[in-house]
This record gives sequence, structure tokens and C-alpha cells, in this order.
Amino acid sequence: MKDEKVTSTARRDFFRKAGLGVGALGAAAVTMAAGGEAEAAEERKPKGYQESAHVKRYYELARF
Repeated sequence: MKDEKVTSTARRDFFRKAGLGVGALGAAAVTMAAGGEAEAAEERKPKGYQESAHVKRYYELARF
């Protein structure tokens, strides 16, 4: 029998680096999503109540 020393440091390093990569990817995704939501919120500001033509027509038809 041969005495071979099996080291699992390569495997451990792989999983460590993969975990760090996934964490960095997740952090980047969260940062990008937060920036996009802030811009989208500015675009979706409520304009308030607007009495347009179809609203006026509804009011006319709803009167008894």
C-alpha cells in the first residue's frame, strides 16, 4: 500500500471562493435593484386627482 496524503484544501478553497462570488453577485444585484426602484419611484409620482373627460361622463351618467 502506498501512503498517499490526500489534502482537501483545493476543494475547500473552491467552495470558499464560490461562496464569496455568490455573495458578491447577490450584493451587486441588490444594489442595482435599489437604484432602479428609486428612479422608477420618481417617474411614478402621483399626479393627483384629474377630472378627465371620461370621469366627467361617468359623473353625468351616475346622477339620478
